[in-house]
Amino acid sequence: MKVPKVVDYNFHVRPILSDKCFACHGPDKLNQKGGLRLDTPEGAYAALEGHKEAYAIVKGSPEKSMAYLRIMTDDSTLMMPPPVSNLKLNEYEKKVIGKWIEQGAEYKPHWAFVKPESPTLPQVDMGEWTNNEIDYFILNKLEGIGLTPNPEADKARLLKRVSFDLTGLPPSLELQEAFINDDSEEAYEKVVDKLLSNKHYGEKMAVHWLDIARYADSHGYQDDGLRTMWPWRDWVIHAFNQNYSFDKFLTWQLAGDLLPEENIEATLATGFNRNHKITQEGGVIDEEYRVEYVTDRTNTLGKAFLGMTFECAKCHDHKYDPISQKNYFETFAFFDKVPEKGLYKIDRNFADPPLMKITSEMIDSLLTFINKKAEEPVEVMVMKDKPGIRDTYILGRGVYDAKGEVVTFGTPSAILPFDTMKFDQNRLGLSEWLLSEEHPLTSRVFVNRIWQEFFGKGIVKTTGDFGMQGDLPTHPQLLDWLATDFKSDWDIKRLIKTIVMSATYKQSSVTDKKKLSIDPENKYYARMSRSRFGAEMIRDMVFASSGLLNPEIGGPSVKPYQPDGLWEAAASGRGMLSIYDQDHGDALYRRGIYTFIKRTVPPPVMLTFDASSRDQCEVRRVTTSTPLQALIMLNDPTVLEGARVLAENLSSEDIADDNKVEKAFKLIVCRSPKPQEKELLISYLKEQKEHFTDHPELAEDFIKVGEYPAKEGRDSVQVAALMQVIHSIYNLEETITRS
Repeated sequence: MKVPKVVDYNFHVRPILSDKCFACHGPDKLNQKGGLRLDTPEGAYAALEGHKEAYAIVKGSPEKSMAYLRIMTDDSTLMMPPPVSNLKLNEYEKKVIGKWIEQGAEYKPHWAFVKPESPTLPQVDMGEWTNNEIDYFILNKLEGIGLTPNPEADKARLLKRVSFDLTGLPPSLELQEAFINDDSEEAYEKVVDKLLSNKHYGEKMAVHWLDIARYADSHGYQDDGLRTMWPWRDWVIHAFNQNYSFDKFLTWQLAGDLLPEENIEATLATGFNRNHKITQEGGVIDEEYRVEYVTDRTNTLGKAFLGMTFECAKCHDHKYDPISQKNYFETFAFFDKVPEKGLYKIDRNFADPPLMKITSEMIDSLLTFINKKAEEPVEVMVMKDKPGIRDTYILGRGVYDAKGEVVTFGTPSAILPFDTMKFDQNRLGLSEWLLSEEHPLTSRVFVNRIWQEFFGKGIVKTTGDFGMQGDLPTHPQLLDWLATDFKSDWDIKRLIKTIVMSATYKQSSVTDKKKLSIDPENKYYARMSRSRFGAEMIRDMVFASSGLLNPEIGGPSVKPYQPDGLWEAAASGRGMLSIYDQDHGDALYRRGIYTFIKRTVPPPVMLTFDASSRDQCEVRRVTTSTPLQALIMLNDPTVLEGARVLAENLSSEDIADDNKVEKAFKLIVCRSPKPQEKELLISYLKEQKEHFTDHPELAEDFIKVGEYPAKEGRDSVQVAALMQVIHSIYNLEETITRS
């Protein structure tokens, strides 16, 4: 690798120091060796401890810089990092450090802690390719590495992509036909606007937020009793559909109960803070678990809004980032004034105080978005501070009873000092701090996560870590442009429309050897990334394409098909959730977002497809490929039932077999089959018809799947044969792939 002509501290030097040096010479006071800090210029330029004439780094003079000399030596007694650490700098890294010192050893604040400024658009040669500002930043990088962007995806694949990205559902046949036949320049934008205004947009957007908010329908821990937080989930869907600005979305969830005027809806939104696990087990120490709940809220704030590994500073100063243990508990203090218990209502499966009791009258007047049919009130956990309830202490090693110094409200000053003259000293002030014009992280973190939703990874790949150990942004100027543009009005739908209207997003996913060799991970976006659908979307795709989908928005979670005995094997044997009581009727065909999540036994199909267990805040799902996923697509009753119902519906239509196959393909894959594909599927249909005609008892047995009522007068042979074809289409890789 070639050493850059101009070595930059943030992008070339700090990653090396962070990986190889900061554990012993970073911000963690307890682990600093020799009194030397290399993470600050003051520490690096100072005389070494006990050696007044020796300095770790001397600007412009590698030969006088003891840190560089110790890096370069072959003497194992002097070498840095020491051999015992199992860390070693390679030749490239040594040259980078040497050249940086030679060029003046300039330190810069960590890039993520510097307020983003809107950059000017870079110059590009292929200006005709660009649709909006995003494309200039992408194209500038591509031209710099000798790549050209892909042409636009064909209309069918583009429609499938944007439909799933914005609603989590396949485009209807009517929408497919209208878009394919619309040759106007505004055709795609009209589709985007239509999808953004679709009621299912809020459901799609809510899925990623439920992961962040660690939403679940049970408390967790051993007894894992019932939790009723679904009205808060209804609010999240509503907030996205109504396009609440992000500053409102954030403020209401962190501090809706502290607004100057009482707002029932905003108070409900604070359920975000109470989604953490809660124990119901006898014998626990009440204060120990109460501290765990406040810890969870503090850690969630760090990951959800700051993109920082905040939790590392609970027990000691952060080893890599400038977050002290005192900083941690100063932030902890914002969430420590709630009159809650560590253990409450062992024998009840209701909300722990503070709570909101939601009545039918409230829903009729103030909370009309909540989908509640039962007459009895629903209790939801919310936030409500009690001034003076307790002092907040620094806890030695994070242990609940090791109380040290008393601290009050504060935040890490390296990110942005908490100005008590400017911000209220409560959670409302914390939200004001996060949304302040000078804050360097909040807008960056959110736009990066939204980018991840549409491209499979963030501009900063480590979505939950913008700190010293996190990945550097591949396109820092683009990230800052998006962040500053978003901060101008905090309009989420406008941000999303900007992304999906870009030429970058609209590219085909086709690749070639040159692109794979230069950019195998597609970090620079010379093509569109391919990715498998998320767990919820696979379920929703089957329901929507087969005609089974129950389109109802909101309401209590449902229990679909799952293997017998899972809950019983894992539960304590107590409470309402000791036995899995499967739902029936329309409840079986609700979207994946409404699937009941028991923390100790998450839904097995969704977990196999990498859904979050909701134990803690998760900002990115890891995608795996396993044989179990293929087995589920082949054998899951949901997929088989979808194939059966669609086969029944198509069999009853007065159209030729080849038209039935083509219609099924378009419903599921969202494009017309190629001639070879169509020929193969029709041949398979004919083969299956002959098989089931010879074995009618097998046809009857095969189509006995699922609880959806069978269509009267169905031809078992015809349905079974068509069901086999449809089931095969459901098992195509393209079916569950976003490309």
